[in-house]
Amino acid sequence: MALLNISGLTTVFETATGPVGAVDGASFTLEAGEVLGLVGESGSGKSVSAFSILRLINPPGKIIGGRVEFGGRDLLSLAPREMRAVRGKDISMIFQEPLSSLNPVQTIGAQVMEPLLIHTSIGKRKARDRALAMLYRVGIPDAESRFDVYPHQLSGGLRQRVMIALALVCEPKILIADEPTTALDVTIQAQILALLKDLQSELGMAILLITHDLGVIAEVADRVAVMYAGQIVESAPVQAIFDDTAHPYAAALINSIPDRTRQARRLIAVKGNIPDPRHLPPGCRFAPRCGFAQPSCVTTVQKLTAVDPTHATACMRVQAGELPRPIPTLTPELPHG
Repeated sequence: MALLNISGLTTVFETATGPVGAVDGASFTLEAGEVLGLVGESGSGKSVSAFSILRLINPPGKIIGGRVEFGGRDLLSLAPREMRAVRGKDISMIFQEPLSSLNPVQTIGAQVMEPLLIHTSIGKRKARDRALAMLYRVGIPDAESRFDVYPHQLSGGLRQRVMIALALVCEPKILIADEPTTALDVTIQAQILALLKDLQSELGMAILLITHDLGVIAEVADRVAVMYAGQIVESAPVQAIFDDTAHPYAAALINSIPDRTRQARRLIAVKGNIPDPRHLPPGCRFAPRCGFAQPSCVTTVQKLTAVDPTHATACMRVQAGELPRPIPTLTPELPHG
């Protein structure tokens, strides 16, 4: 049984013209001890999915359907008090921008202590000792002298390490990492990713890693779920995503990755933009941008369907055997019609 089982998750935002879908029937699982990469362009619904799992969606947002099963319970049906007991203890989250996520008027030590004081019965002295040990554990040099400093007094890389310490101090079963290396330089990115992998192995936790960077996915993920316009369009082991691509959108993302071994190769951009959630295409949502789309793709709604025991796609042409796997390089032209 999966550690976390998301099925049919649907989240909308109320507007003056009616509800607008941000996540539409998303389904995926997270196994104990694995790293699942949730990948897609900005605006595809990745972060909203994460906030929905933790029930951090505020009005005008609203979760209107689906289940989020953890430990035999549907988190969407828990009372607010019960959900607060899960957040930070069993499931923790690293947010995108630590400077805006950390409290600017609290010291970093006080912030890392807080989950321990909320979720455990240990006193302040032991909470301080454990918080300090976690700050050292995530690689903050001379953590004792930095314990009483404020977030703005640290570099971006150190603030990100504080966020990781804050998320892991209660040793959760699941860590949700939402673009954990955004705005960091390449060297610090590599250090943060290596740290997450080391801590994941050490603590035995599962990680839901949200990113738009397939290079990050290739480096740390075990499985991948590709998200587009609020829906999961492909799910597979990480190697299969690169070697046996089954959805044109996943292929387009892979084709857009710079290739250091072929410097003369021109990058192939994914033409067009993610559709406006207020005016979604009636069939496959990627059809207006897809180099392989046929008229039936434009009108037929696609559902995620297994194409082999470990690999599922929402492309009707792949399922019908009309497109090879892996899908070849996309042509830069948009489909006619």
